[in-house]
Amino acid sequence: MPMAANEIETLIRAALPDASVTIEDLAGDGDHYACKVVSEAFRGRSRLQQHQMIYAALQGHMGGTLHALALQTNAPAA
Repeated sequence: MPMAANEIETLIRAALPDASVTIEDLAGDGDHYACKVVSEAFRGRSRLQQHQMIYAALQGHMGGTLHALALQTNAPAA
């Protein structure tokens, strides 16, 4: 069963309450998304660490319920 974009956003916002989250369904199938997340929590962290924070927020759904997620993460502009 595909994962709804709003469910992805809810999980990310639960872990990063200040986050600005934009999600695009790339294939229209609920399995392939592009996601842009901007959060102050990313400041000073490597891109790998930022992505690990998102994967942790998704609570194991990545690779299972959620097949593909293209991530773009950033701290807010200074």
